[in-house]
Amino acid sequence: MTIKGRTAMRIGAVVIGLSALAWNQFHPREHTDDTSKDTAAQSVSASTPKTPAKPETWKLGSLTLTPCELGQPNSGLSTAAWCAPFEVPENRDDPHSRKIKLRLGVIRSSAQLASQDMLVLLAGGPGQAATETWPGVAGALQPLLAHRHVLLLDQRGTGGSNPLTCKPAEQKAGNHDDEGPFDADKLSDEATHCLKQLEGKADPRYYTTTVAVQDLEDVRQALGAPTFDLVGISYGTRMAQQYLMRHPAAVRSVVLDGVVPNELVLGEDFAQNLDAALKAQFAHCTADPACKQRFGDPYQTLYQLRDALRANPHKVSFRDPQNYQTVQRILSEYSLASVVRMFAYSPITTALLPMSIDAAAHGDVGPLLGQAKLLSGDLSDTMNGGMQSSVICGEDADLLTPRPQDAHTILGTRMIDALQAVCAVWPKGTRPDDFHQPIKSDKPVLLLSGEYDPVTPPRYGDDIVKGLSNGRHLVLKGQGHNVIAAGCAPDLVKRFVEDTAPAKLDVKCLDRLQATPPFIDFNGAAP
Repeated sequence: MTIKGRTAMRIGAVVIGLSALAWNQFHPREHTDDTSKDTAAQSVSASTPKTPAKPETWKLGSLTLTPCELGQPNSGLSTAAWCAPFEVPENRDDPHSRKIKLRLGVIRSSAQLASQDMLVLLAGGPGQAATETWPGVAGALQPLLAHRHVLLLDQRGTGGSNPLTCKPAEQKAGNHDDEGPFDADKLSDEATHCLKQLEGKADPRYYTTTVAVQDLEDVRQALGAPTFDLVGISYGTRMAQQYLMRHPAAVRSVVLDGVVPNELVLGEDFAQNLDAALKAQFAHCTADPACKQRFGDPYQTLYQLRDALRANPHKVSFRDPQNYQTVQRILSEYSLASVVRMFAYSPITTALLPMSIDAAAHGDVGPLLGQAKLLSGDLSDTMNGGMQSSVICGEDADLLTPRPQDAHTILGTRMIDALQAVCAVWPKGTRPDDFHQPIKSDKPVLLLSGEYDPVTPPRYGDDIVKGLSNGRHLVLKGQGHNVIAAGCAPDLVKRFVEDTAPAKLDVKCLDRLQATPPFIDFNGAAP
């Protein structure tokens, strides 16, 4: 994930590939009053099974849903769903405040009679939208559609729910100052520029997790008050815990993937977590004779490259792997940190890091920056920075403390510095007094962590499960951030949601998971 000027707030994103969810729908047959058909034709018609007409509406609770397509950013693909308009007050303490529309979609179960409980996807970020991230987890959750509907509600400020979207200030061609030294004033100016664009459309104070929890409960009531099976991904695990704290009777089960503890101050541990993950991941290379002979100690090489770029940031050229055009950018210690952090999220891209860092240290930046471009895509279209600012500035920023001990790490103190600069001008909502209290519950909860997660490490899940009398924490070997689709995890999630008995899950199938061996060249790992 990049750490650029206007994207400095886009932290903790779920790095997942998107796939399409195919759902065939039938077109309604046309009605005819033509009685002139001959007897033979009527006989054939009577003996031929008719394709049932697609219903035009679907009543759930007080909502009347109609067929819709949920589009994906930068893609012609869409997800077939059932949608209904849903309006909520922006300021819930003022009934006369502005009304905002939330995007609400339901993926319909294939069952004739679906379960009364409903699966709910809570997206990551903060800043991602459930309707846009669904394709990335659809494969993992698809088995549950056999008996359950899935609710996709874009959290306010994201996707199609009054998004807090701002156009960046224009920059001069070739200007790469967002990769230069940290400039708090510049970040504050960019935040102010964004706020001016939101005037008349939104008040950022009301786009916090706490208010979004109230939105979700309103939607549940409108759907007929089903119990919820919550599936939280990354930041969505905070949303899941906050909803569970406020509405325990509404929750049947909870899956937390890439766990964010309630007591965590978002952003504070990022430098430490990344450094620890890199050390553990690079140990696979130093333990592999072929990798060690080829690349030595990748951790040491990374920091040598960082020191060289700190002394001499410079313009580099590489070919865009998508269109093969030559691209120029400034390679600095900051761009190196953001690229390395992006690689560290996934075991597959982590396996490329020793080779890519070694190539960059010898002057070939193509493998590192080219792959980073493929990974990042256009993150700004799937991660809403305005909503993210509202969440972090209202819920965490005042608790951030300086961490001089992070200065030596690859990420350094830049992220905390950036958060504080933005939040110095961003309007702040309120949070309940118990917002950062550890979760305590007897509800069935399954926690999933990746062994080498660089942003939400397994120790977070270990801390949370202490307050869950019916919880279980699974750490998936060799995996990174967000593991719900890894190995047999989808089957375990299915069995957990169906049986709500985490202690009885047979998890031996997870023993087959392991880290992706480090690549020694573009053909892969050593034989």
